Amino acid sequence: MNAKYLSYFCLLLLAAACQQKELQPPAFDVSPEAKLDPKRNDAPYPQILIPEGVDMESPRWKGIDLSPTAPVIPVSALEEQKSFRLQPGFHMEPILAEPHIQEPAAIQFDGNGRMYVLELRTYMQDIDATGELMPAGRISRWEDTDNDGIYETGVVFLDSLVFPRFVVPFGPNTILSMESNEDHVYKFTDTDNDGKADTKELFATGLGRSGNVEHQTSFLTWAMDNWMYSTYNSRRIRWTPEGVIQEPTGNPYGQWGVTQDNYGQVWFQDGAGGVPQNFNFPIVYGNFRVSGQFQEGFREPFSLVGLADFEPGMRETKADGSLNNVTGAAGNDVFRGDRLPERLINQYFYGEPVGRIVRQVRSDKSEGLTYLQNPYRDQQKEFIQSTDPLFRPVDMATAPDGTMYIVDMYRGIIQEGNWTQEGSYLRTKIQQYQMDDVVGNGRIWRLTHEDYPRSTEKPQMFEESSGDLVRHLSHPNGWWRDKAQQLLILRQDRSVVSELEEMAKRHDNELARIHALWTLEGLGALQPELVKEWLRTRNPRLQVQALRAGETLYKYGDKSLQEEYYRLMEAEDAKVAVQAMLSSYILGFEDIEQQMKKALDSNTAKGVQTVAQQVLDKIAEARERAANQYTAEERVLFDGGKAIFDSYCATCHGVKGLGTPTGSADGQLIAPGFSGSPRIQGHPEYAVKTLLHGLTGAIEGKEYEGVMIAMGENTDEWIASVISYIRNDFGNQGSFISPEYVAQVREATKDRKNNYSHDALVAEVPKQLFPQDNWQVSASSTALQGVGSTRDPGYAFGFKGWRTEESQKPGMWFQVTVPKPQKLSEIQFDSGEELFPGSYSVEVSGDGKEWRRVASKAGQKGINTVSWKDETAVNQVRLVLNEQRENAWAMKNLRIYAR
Repeated sequence: MNAKYLSYFCLLLLAAACQQKELQPPAFDVSPEAKLDPKRNDAPYPQILIPEGVDMESPRWKGIDLSPTAPVIPVSALEEQKSFRLQPGFHMEPILAEPHIQEPAAIQFDGNGRMYVLELRTYMQDIDATGELMPAGRISRWEDTDNDGIYETGVVFLDSLVFPRFVVPFGPNTILSMESNEDHVYKFTDTDNDGKADTKELFATGLGRSGNVEHQTSFLTWAMDNWMYSTYNSRRIRWTPEGVIQEPTGNPYGQWGVTQDNYGQVWFQDGAGGVPQNFNFPIVYGNFRVSGQFQEGFREPFSLVGLADFEPGMRETKADGSLNNVTGAAGNDVFRGDRLPERLINQYFYGEPVGRIVRQVRSDKSEGLTYLQNPYRDQQKEFIQSTDPLFRPVDMATAPDGTMYIVDMYRGIIQEGNWTQEGSYLRTKIQQYQMDDVVGNGRIWRLTHEDYPRSTEKPQMFEESSGDLVRHLSHPNGWWRDKAQQLLILRQDRSVVSELEEMAKRHDNELARIHALWTLEGLGALQPELVKEWLRTRNPRLQVQALRAGETLYKYGDKSLQEEYYRLMEAEDAKVAVQAMLSSYILGFEDIEQQMKKALDSNTAKGVQTVAQQVLDKIAEARERAANQYTAEERVLFDGGKAIFDSYCATCHGVKGLGTPTGSADGQLIAPGFSGSPRIQGHPEYAVKTLLHGLTGAIEGKEYEGVMIAMGENTDEWIASVISYIRNDFGNQGSFISPEYVAQVREATKDRKNNYSHDALVAEVPKQLFPQDNWQVSASSTALQGVGSTRDPGYAFGFKGWRTEESQKPGMWFQVTVPKPQKLSEIQFDSGEELFPGSYSVEVSGDGKEWRRVASKAGQKGINTVSWKDETAVNQVRLVLNEQRENAWAMKNLRIYAR
């Protein structure tokens, strides 16, 4: 151990001693013989009381030991290191720990190898989850400047976050992140290179949800196919030079963890379910049931901690007090590095923090399907075990140095407050061992092997040329390949296209060829000839990649690939046949049902049979769902709009709403795509005015070959139909547009003689203002969120929502102050089915003293919209109630628009 390493962890020991007053015995020493509690000045251990009304004979409680017990005591990282039970030859070494980081929950590395740490500093700071949504979360960035393996140099890149959901490095000094109970992903950038983000830009919207913090969007991850996937979202998003687009997917059934293997298969980690999900087929094709995909005994963990401190209670407890069924998994990684034994490469790993284990998963392939098993089951072991009850592995990642890093939250409580409430089994066990006192820690470990020293090659991708990045696509460490591909796509540097094509055709490294193919796809430079060449190869792994990448070409209008897909549905290799079926299904080939029935009759491989039958079921379900998805009026608009789009609009805007390429070498489109477009999904006035009067010139700085001619000679119903359709297909979600609304806009703009320019149109259309940290939000009444805390009125802008503490009274108000005067014009909010306001007024002010009423309206169930015309720029707006009602007043998803 070098001097710096020893010195660094001596400091950690000292910090721990300061926090604990003196280092206690190892955490795994919980002998009940001791009678005095050293944490409580030698007072007797507290008596554990059985909650009132508990049936001690019920399966959850029967046999429980609630005798006074020695507390679980946190120890230093070096002491915890002794608690690990590893496979032969492996070692765990700490590289970053408290007090430098606290409550780490996820890590990511940027192109220069700097490690971003997501710190959930408000997670379960006591047994009641007090202050869990206070703005105290942060994202720190750490660097090993002298390349000795210790991340000693750090900065708080982003602070004051409300339980942040993920961190995604997104180019030089830039990350993507999102807060809890929000719907928006933001891009944060450090523009002055001081290590702290100073700009915040909206990146994407529509990805959020509300509820328990364990059940919200997390782990947004850029995959090999250049799409980004996250948990709890039945959609994927993608950055393009024209903007962020979206597509629907199946339900990921993931909770905390998204990763991919060497061939781009995305794996999601279920939390409460305790097992991986959606690993058989890419999630974009939907959900498929695979019988027996978890082999016998897979769900049984082998834990060395016997405290029985888990939510299922005694019904899932072994005789030694350890867990007998996986119940809370978190964090995952397919190891793709080059500095651990080769048998680990492309193997899936995940943490089970309730069992204090890290599991390796063996993937057995058969007839186009994947089946999972614990490779150490016969030995009744796990890849990593710990005897320390505070070891909480919640994330892991292949690191730039070729090893695997493991994030250890190192804490007493791992389950969220909903499962630790008064009277619960889990609360009783936590209090028995006083584990609710152990907070504010966290360690990151490097897993190494004695035969494979870590790499000391430091990434410097931000300073490298695009040619250098292309060469990294053949790196033996998958992290390098992934990052180089992402940065090449973000740069959109097409000068390396010929080099990429050569790599894709002839490189001796199969994985380099695959990354080159997808980099070409991400640059908009993938040619049909290359895809067809791969489709006709005898390498099934390359055929699968070509089938998936070819979907993009088809979506952009190249129909020549359909015959190749049908041909490969009859491929000898089951994996290839299954992929051809999935691609044909998602592309919506007209005779797909006949093709699936043909596959059922001709190919007995289990994978083919599984996919063909379930695709047929999905088609039937979709047909039935479509008949009931919309009201009768909406169905007329949607169906009419689809017919119009397919006949007229698809020529320029693409059959899948992605735009149609011009065929030029620079990848230009004839017209912009609609998929995920904030212009299309935003205020409907934009699209209505565009169709009525046409649009010419650059759009957000990009030129297009085509010109959007005026369609105003068509009826109001015609325009309402096509706009309603494009706002609700191609992965979009928006309100339907009525012919009456089109008529209003037509009347208001009847004097316009020429097409709009984009800038002129945007200046007219109400634009949503997205909440910033310098907004001031207040209310005359607000309900309590929890003991000792108050619900922030700012929650009205998210899914969590805000409401008054009491019933509605005249004069109650909700107010927003923005930093700069704006021409405010519209407010939208959702009050649900019960807590909507009675009649209310909108008032505006420029100084907070003189208020001017600009609109009045009666509240209604669900979405409320109120607009007004006022050319005066103001920075304050408030809603004021005009009548008394028995129910409280609530709002969520509040939106404010300005012209």
